[in-house]
Amino acid sequence: MAKKAAGLVMFRRTSPTTIEVLLVHPGGPLWAHKDAGAWSIPKGEYVEPEDPLDAAQREFEEETGGKATGPFTELGTIRQKSGKLVTAWACEGDFDPSRLTSNTFEMEWPKKSGKLQNFPEVDRAEWLSIAKAKEKINPAQLPLLDALTASTS
Repeated sequence: MAKKAAGLVMFRRTSPTTIEVLLVHPGGPLWAHKDAGAWSIPKGEYVEPEDPLDAAQREFEEETGGKATGPFTELGTIRQKSGKLVTAWACEGDFDPSRLTSNTFEMEWPKKSGKLQNFPEVDRAEWLSIAKAKEKINPAQLPLLDALTASTS
């Protein structure tokens, strides 16, 4: 059974016909020097019977420290390379990336050192044009950007 995740694609209008999306960069040493293809929508796993949209809002808050309010537009479900199914919703907002506060995770680092360290789940957030977001986002999430573009035009 594939793991399930839910996330939000927050967007803002920079002109009547142009939007930007908020993407996040994963924290920790394994992602420190990765850029293109490493960014993501704020998302996280959930277990039924939790409502996926509730999970998406919870994960947005845990990963960014911000709150997302509706209305929400479902963008569909994609399958990532790992097999994880990600369902996403769009919402308009204006989160300030300088206020990013992410939850943390613990891992052994350096590997095989026996030393546990804490790292932020997300280390950066950025507003990006759709074109720039398509360069940076995990390739499996590209259909979510296309669905957003279709729903906002």
